[in-house]
Amino acid sequence: MFSLLQKAVELAVFRPLDIQLARLLATDDPCLALLVAKLSAQAGAGHVCLSLSTLDERSLFDGRHGELAAEIWLKAGNPRLTDLISTLERSSAVSDGYQPTPLVLQGERLYLQRMWRDEGQIAAFFLRQSDDAAVSYPEGLKQALDQLFPFDPTETDWQKVAAAVAATRQLSVISGGPGTGKTTTVARLLAVLLQLAGESRLRIALAAPTGKAAARLTESLGQAIQSLPLTPSQCQQMPVEASTLHRLLGVQPNSRHLRHHKDNPLHLDVLIVDEASMVDLPMMARLIAALPEHARFILLGDRDQLASVEAGAVLGDICRFAEQGYSQQRAEELSRLTGYDIAASTFPQAVAIRDNLCLLKKSYRFHQHSGIGQLAFAVNRGDGQGAMQCFAQNYADLAWLPVSSVDDYLQLLETCVEGYRDYLAQVKGGDPQQILASFNRFRLLCALRSGPFGIDGLNTRIEQMLLSKRLIEKSTESGGLWYPGRPVMVSRNDSALGLYNGDIGIALRNDEGEMRVCFQLPDGSIKAVQPSRLPACETAYVMTVHKSQGSEFEHTVLVLPDTFSPLLSRELVYTAITRARQKLTLFANENILLSAILTPTERHSGLAARLVESDGVES
Repeated sequence: MFSLLQKAVELAVFRPLDIQLARLLATDDPCLALLVAKLSAQAGAGHVCLSLSTLDERSLFDGRHGELAAEIWLKAGNPRLTDLISTLERSSAVSDGYQPTPLVLQGERLYLQRMWRDEGQIAAFFLRQSDDAAVSYPEGLKQALDQLFPFDPTETDWQKVAAAVAATRQLSVISGGPGTGKTTTVARLLAVLLQLAGESRLRIALAAPTGKAAARLTESLGQAIQSLPLTPSQCQQMPVEASTLHRLLGVQPNSRHLRHHKDNPLHLDVLIVDEASMVDLPMMARLIAALPEHARFILLGDRDQLASVEAGAVLGDICRFAEQGYSQQRAEELSRLTGYDIAASTFPQAVAIRDNLCLLKKSYRFHQHSGIGQLAFAVNRGDGQGAMQCFAQNYADLAWLPVSSVDDYLQLLETCVEGYRDYLAQVKGGDPQQILASFNRFRLLCALRSGPFGIDGLNTRIEQMLLSKRLIEKSTESGGLWYPGRPVMVSRNDSALGLYNGDIGIALRNDEGEMRVCFQLPDGSIKAVQPSRLPACETAYVMTVHKSQGSEFEHTVLVLPDTFSPLLSRELVYTAITRARQKLTLFANENILLSAILTPTERHSGLAARLVESDGVES
């Protein structure tokens, strides 16, 4: 069996790590070895568990490499579901989770022990927080909501409904696409909470998964707060800066331990986490563990965006229950508080967590004449032909070009050169803050890391073209690696420096002629760091779509590869489209784009099932 699994490694469908784990836990049982290797590979691909009921010869390698899949499946004994479960139940490496074994079998789902624990902790938390009852709130809530969300008789104000949901529950989840007003809603919600708190002081914290997302949250919430009717005391309690989740929890240098955990909880009364779709399962479990029991926890995000790079899709798993509508009691309560007629649902076997959710349904950025908005809507519903029609309607904010020839590829590079020309013109003697702002107006996004359509190949080619046009100048200093204007993205956290994975800086010379890499921190200040002190980083003329989450650019360019990749998905295209504020340019072949739109991301997880089964287990 292991010689066959090694062939899977050579085809890059399994990793050497997957095979090593299988050797460790299943030396003599071919079927068990296959299950362990597949589970490990699933975890590496972002899945929380291995669904045994959907595992067969065809799904082993997602329909690829059929001959090898058939050979491996035969070697495992052509197992049926009952055979797979029997194999696991016989193994000393597997338990129901209550014994210290590396693998956990729960029904027809197989987990790594840590993933099972994290998922159980999250499920137990959501079940506890949705257990029938609202937070006690004073009579003044309706008046406060009416003051901050003036009544609109023409249509339901879902921002007001979302604020009512969050004000009456200790846990709430607010999901909406770009421009639906998530930060506006939160700003007004915080004003409501401060009014209701009276003389009591609220400790409020804002956080996001990346530095860029934290900076955007800081900026947008700061702007929204300026127009609110707050007293000087309330203004002082409003948070002025969002932090990254790592900084919030207190990541220790060279350690996996966090400063804040269940035995040393965070010192706060309200925690708001933006871009929650990017929060992976382990990070969500750590956040929940570090929350004080009395704290109000508000998650914001777009459920239709890409899930986290690491395992899990917590926001997506939770928000699926929003389709069940509100219970009768909850609908009546929200109707009283908002003045709108909130319909109750008679969804059979509905889950209690639905009463903690709200979907924002109106986009204030993308109207009916916005090509970007119409395209995002078509992609989100899996309508490939509708998406192509958007490009045929000559929207001013949309452009589509194929990538079927060398000339098309050169056009892509030329588009990027023009997009970056403005910030590079400011590099000599310009203000770092303005240079960073100018750089962030344009960005090229891609799906892959390697190859001519990946960040490695594109960064190299863009840099070469910028050199040929004399927009950048390299010297022998640092082997030509560092030059004024070079954009870099941090790829490893460095809490001592206050820099985190995803932060972007630009290399500039200071007044003394020394090279420094300038980063804009969430509070708007500039941090200048010697290149030699930086953690691992890479050139960032191009970003993967995953890394772009939490960012927006006036002009976004998306390039898809000329052959289909399993990394392409509906959520990836939607996420890239919604990074664009004013213009989107798409370089892609039609068949590749259509295939991506028709391929929704699927993350295997037991979280939704555990909420239905009410069997979350706390660690």
